[in-house]
Order: sequence, then structure tokens, then C-alpha cells
Amino acid sequence: MSQNVTINQMNSMKLFGMAQAYRNLLESAQQQDLHPDELASLLVQAEWEDRQNKKITRLYTSAKFRYRASIEEIDFTVNRGLDKALMLRLSDMSFIKRKENLLITGATGSGKSFIASALGNQACMNGFKTLYFNATKLFPRLKMLKADGSYMKEINRIEKQDLLILDDFGLQPLDVQARMALLEIIEDRHGRASTIIASQLPVEKWHETIGDGSVADAILDRIVHKAQRIQLSGQSLRKIK
Repeated sequence: MSQNVTINQMNSMKLFGMAQAYRNLLESAQQQDLHPDELASLLVQAEWEDRQNKKITRLYTSAKFRYRASIEEIDFTVNRGLDKALMLRLSDMSFIKRKENLLITGATGSGKSFIASALGNQACMNGFKTLYFNATKLFPRLKMLKADGSYMKEINRIEKQDLLILDDFGLQPLDVQARMALLEIIEDRHGRASTIIASQLPVEKWHETIGDGSVADAILDRIVHKAQRIQLSGQSLRKIK
């Protein structure tokens, strides 16, 4: 069997990483120096890495982050109450494995969205399904989806994510439909998956912005329970920079 036929067969079986690695070996003539076990191991490793890279790219693309951010880019030099040790613990994604929530609060420009996006990006790198939403856009969108009958499809999609990021929560009070949608989302995910909520408002004021005491109690009981918190302080990073 010719080498070109072998490469074509690899491609037809969608072994694209393996095919590219084999092509590279042929061009460099290195395959002649490899033991059959070494050759097989190299080709399988190349295929595995190719699939992992494509999976991470898919996860990142579907997450739709606000910022292209990474843990390495987070600025710890500015005094804003950001605990580096806590961030390092969060970056290992064990909080997602434990189905814990994370609440990030602080004034505008303090870096809440960047930190949330950086953790989301790290989640994708570790193979976790992630979705990012701006809360001020999510609830009006869910209201529109109810009108065309696709609301439950979107709710089910959100439920299946390992990590959900709700950014800019509490910028405006929730109406009845938004309140019930949030309750449904939080109820579906409670104890099953992690949620990061970033807000300018301190957690103590979320009850008021959610409205309806009994519903707010139910939502906050599920959000705050077992949640870790990051409270940012100081001047806006945008002004400082």
C-alpha cells in the first residue's frame, strides 16, 4: 500500500492529526529511525492532541466570552483586594468539579468581567462546557424565545453547561418573567453544575434587585450556598491604566 493511500485512508476516517503527523514524518524521513511501537505511539499521540485542540477551540467559540482573557493576564500588582492564592486555587477548576458557585462583586472597571472570562477560558482549556452571558441581554432574549417557542431548548442548553457565567447581574431590577427564568436556571443547576455571577452590587443587595421576597429567597439560597466570593475594591483599572 502506497504512503499516499495510507494518508488518504487516515483522512477518510477523520484521523486528521494522525495523517498530518505521518505526512511530516515522511517529509523528514524520520519514520525510518522509529521502532514500530514508537511510530504507533507518535501517531496516536498526534491524533489525540489534534482532537483535544479542536475540542478546546469548539468550547471556547461556543462560550462567547466578552474578553479574550487568561489567568496569566490577571493583574495582581494593583491593590484591589484580589487574593492571588484564591485565584490559583480557582484556576485548577476543582470548584467546577465540586459544583460550587463563585460570586465576583466590585465597582465598575474593577476587573470582574475579565476575571470571570479568564476562569471561563481556563474551564474550556480543561474540557468543561461553558457559556458566558451578559445578564442584561440574557433575560430579554429569553423573553423573546418564549414568544417563538424555543425557550425550553435554550434553558436545557444552559442546564447542560459545566460552567455558566452571568456577567453584569443586577444592573436593572428583574421583572416577573426574568425573575422566574433566573429561578428556573438556578434550580436546574443547583448541586449539578457551577455558576459564576459578576455584579457591581454587593451580594446583600441582590435580594432587592431580584424582587418578590419568596422567589429571591429561593434563588439566593441556591446561589450563595457553598459559593466562594471575590470582593474587588479600589479604583477602576481603566482609570489607572
